[in-house]
Order: sequence, then C-alpha cells, then structure tokens
Amino acid sequence: MHRARQHAERRTRERRHRLAHEAARLMAESGIRDHHLAKLKAAERLGIRDDASLPRNSEIDEALREYQRLFQGDAQAAALDERRRAALQALEFFHAFHPRLVGRVLEGTADAHTPVSLHLHADDADAVARFLADAGIPAEASWRRLRLDRVRDRDAPVWVFNADGIAFDLAVLPLDTLRQAPLSATDERPMARASTSQLRKLLAEEEAAAFLDAGAPR
Repeated sequence: MHRARQHAERRTRERRHRLAHEAARLMAESGIRDHHLAKLKAAERLGIRDDASLPRNSEIDEALREYQRLFQGDAQAAALDERRRAALQALEFFHAFHPRLVGRVLEGTADAHTPVSLHLHADDADAVARFLADAGIPAEASWRRLRLDRVRDRDAPVWVFNADGIAFDLAVLPLDTLRQAPLSATDERPMARASTSQLRKLLAEEEAAAFLDAGAPR
C-alpha cells in the first residue's frame, strides 16, 4: 500500500514536471501570457487529464527561465533589456501617476512578445485617459480584475497602446494601493514592483555585471 502510494506520487510529480516545461515552452514560443491557458494547452498536447498533475504558476515560471536560458539566450536577453529601458522612459513619462513596473519585464522572463506592464495610481481614473489624449497617444480601454488582498477584488481600468514597436499595458489603481501592491496570480503574494529609481538601479547593476563579465578571462 505504501509502495503504491509512493509510485502514484512519483507519477504525479513527473506529470507536473512535464506539464510545467510544456507550458513554459508554449509561453516562450507562442507568446501566451496566461498561466492557466498555458497549463490547459500543455495538458491537451500531452494527453494529461489529471487535475492533481497541474503545476503551480511558480513552477511554470521556473521552467520558463530555464527554457529561455537554454534556447533563447541572447535574443531573450536583448528583448528584456529593450523593454526595461522602454519601461524606464514610461515611468518617467507617467511620473505624475506614481507609476510602478510590474510583471514579466521586472521579473526577467519578458521576451519579444511581452508588453511593458505598469500600475498607475490615481483616485480619478479618467485622469489617465485625459493625459493620454492630451499627449496624442491612441490607446484601447479595457478592464482587469485584480486582487487587492485576500478579501477584496477590484476591476481596474486598463489602457493599452504601442510605442516604437513595444506594447504597453497600464492598469489604473487607487492611490491607497501604493502602500501595498495587489496580489500576484503566481503565488498569491503582493506583486513585485519597481519605481523609477529602483528600475534605474537595476539597469545600472546589470550594466556593471555585463561589463565585468566582458572583461573576465575566458
């Protein structure tokens, strides 16, 4: 009985591992942004119908980093750097709305398909729409459900536009959410986010690391 249970648990772990890596491959190659959709497509491709085998979002993110390191290398690093530098410009441009960078560009898993995701903060959400209109930036409006904490959800207005070939995704939140970020769909913890100064510091650290690596003996 104990041996049978161990065997079943091992098979479940193996299926979770396969699903995580297939979902990561789909996200990397197809530009899928939604973890749940990637899980479902991976399960369909692999013929796995056991819900207990579905990996956690964090497992997919770990597999995605591994896939990018092994198969995308310099191309992914270049796309990430391009988006982080575009994000810095956007943070400076939207400084009046206390912007924060969130998502895959900050986490380091962005690729050429990934938009720059920002949280803007204003109690008057229409102020962002007016700002975009005054700047002559055509943007599409939508909504996104965000979890402010474990008991509160909020439908946040979202503005999407493209600039210099890069997509930008702006979610507008109340000012009081500056104190604590909404919860991440990956691990149910407050989202990682970066201010203008924090992103500038991150870019400087990466430049220094690249300089040292270039000068290291081969």
